[in-house]
Amino acid sequence: MPASHLLSLLIWLPILGAIAVLAFGRQPGVARWLSLLVALATFVCAIPLWAGYLPSVPGMQFVENVAWIGALRANYALGVDGISIALIVLTAFTSVLVIIGSWGPIDKRVSQYMAAMLALEGLLIGVFAATDALLFYVFFEGMLIPMFILIGIWGGPRRVYATLKFFIYTFLGSIFMLVGLIYLHMKTGQFSLDAFAHAGLDAKEQAWLFFAFLIAFAIKVPMWPVHTWLPDAHVEAPTGGSVILAAIMLKVGGYGFIRFSLPITPDASQEYAWVVIAMSLIAVVYIGYVALVQEDMKKLVAYSSIAHMGFVTLGIFVALALVRVNNNPDGARLAVQGAMVQMISHGFVSGAMFSCIGVMYDRLHTRMIRDYGGIVNVMPWFAAFMVLFAMANCGLPGTSGFVGEFMVILAAFQDRPLIAAVAAFTLIIGAAYTLWLVKRVVFGEVGNDKVAKMQDLDAREWIVLGAFAAGVLAVGVYPKPLIDLMEPAVQQLVQQLALAKM
Repeated sequence: MPASHLLSLLIWLPILGAIAVLAFGRQPGVARWLSLLVALATFVCAIPLWAGYLPSVPGMQFVENVAWIGALRANYALGVDGISIALIVLTAFTSVLVIIGSWGPIDKRVSQYMAAMLALEGLLIGVFAATDALLFYVFFEGMLIPMFILIGIWGGPRRVYATLKFFIYTFLGSIFMLVGLIYLHMKTGQFSLDAFAHAGLDAKEQAWLFFAFLIAFAIKVPMWPVHTWLPDAHVEAPTGGSVILAAIMLKVGGYGFIRFSLPITPDASQEYAWVVIAMSLIAVVYIGYVALVQEDMKKLVAYSSIAHMGFVTLGIFVALALVRVNNNPDGARLAVQGAMVQMISHGFVSGAMFSCIGVMYDRLHTRMIRDYGGIVNVMPWFAAFMVLFAMANCGLPGTSGFVGEFMVILAAFQDRPLIAAVAAFTLIIGAAYTLWLVKRVVFGEVGNDKVAKMQDLDAREWIVLGAFAAGVLAVGVYPKPLIDLMEPAVQQLVQQLALAKM
């Protein structure tokens, strides 16, 4: 497959693989191996994106552009920059681990489960690669279907409630985005994101469009106060669904702000940045306190995800003030880079934390913190991994959790020291609920006879947790390759915001 069609291969290989799994994977073993083969092939095909990306070439690369719906001037248009590539590679990497992690726990309707995972992978890659707004919207809405199926069929006792709540929230938000896209199409006559960014919108038009995009992407992140669907979805979802939801799907919201809100509505984004910054600060502080009182491990990590994703939106909108008000493009680049590193880091850390909870749930079939205790005495290797991921969740230097949050706080300090101080305070709260979890689950005396009989990690679990640990340590110790990959795209975004200054 030539490089010019690499993005199509990455999108459609897992989707066609999902169809093949449904058709030929009636035997659970066949479904598992075929799904793993497709996921591994997709990951291998994603590597040339990073290797072949040329930082010196501005704009999108690996471009594909074919007429799709001629009457609407909508094209099957794909392209990636460093930001997209990082998220696509993360998606392909995580999908492999989810397939491996689901090998044993999923023993009913295996082919349907694996097919839903592969379809979700392809649709997520499509979201990160689409440069036509209508195509983006199709992928954006399409990914709800396999996640709806994953939670609704393989979820917990309240799966129907959680699934409907997840679907209603996210679908309602996307309707506002669709209205905005229709208006922009009427304005420009096409669906190209580049055309939207040069549509010549006045202040009133930008304001309406900004809030349309804000509703859609704030729900997807999710931001306070539209976050309540996420804990329910996580608690009821199977482990693999929680990993994909936290590690990849939440990133679509942050990616949407970068691709839509900032380039298309720069003036409104600056004027109303305080709204997003306030919502972000509430998320990183208030939601952290909510996490402190949780008794369900999954719900605790779900609230933790909301708090950590608050750093992403904080960094994105602090960058606006730095470049358009303070005339500090270097600080703006630092803020956006921090937000992007935080997105990638959160993918590793949250995916690892939910995988750890899945390992324990597979043995005791409970997620309640009170049902555990002293796991280090019977599962020392598992305990070592869980403590590592907990330290990353706290933002310990040397782990990926530190890098992005530190960059965002440093950038925020250059604009508003008070904002930086409030954001930094969440590191204390994060350490509190994370270490409180570790103390009660991992350390101390063996909690009960059931814990005493727990077996340490098997080979499959070693692979999953070891791969996540490698990602956490690689980004934490040496983030330069990731930062260098995204730097040209970040610099171009900052320059675009500076040129659009009022």
